[in-house]
Amino acid sequence: MQKFPMTVAGEQALREELEQLKKVERPRIVQAIAEAREHGDLKENAEYHAAREQQGFCEGRIQEIEAKLSTAQIIDVKSIPSTGKVIFGVTVDLINCDNDEEITYQIVGEDESDIKLNKISVTSPIARALIGKEEGEVVVVRAPGGDIEYEIAEVKHI
Repeated sequence: MQKFPMTVAGEQALREELEQLKKVERPRIVQAIAEAREHGDLKENAEYHAAREQQGFCEGRIQEIEAKLSTAQIIDVKSIPSTGKVIFGVTVDLINCDNDEEITYQIVGEDESDIKLNKISVTSPIARALIGKEEGEVVVVRAPGGDIEYEIAEVKHI
């Protein structure tokens, strides 16, 4: 079975969502189905059908989260000694060689990525270009808009 990398924060977020779904959403939906059943004829009962649809989405998401957690390889980057090398889970400060703009990214698992929070997937073009490189190196990222050169300013294990 193939394992997929995930940060400690990503695992925690999934576990919290799973708990919310199992302990809050699932009972609420079961209650809504019970109330809708009391209204009589189920064929023409929109509340019943809506609640059943919500139940399907909820159960599907529970199964999806449980599957992700079962195949996750949790990597705590804080427990790994810092060597200045870019690995999964680190936060990287980059300097664009063309315009000297600085940007910071954290390399995370696919499900955790959120560009608005500067969290990029380990499978993204930027992360693939950075993995294995060290502080001070210049990397070329092959982007759809053309190649971009970045200098790795700092690698942080936070």
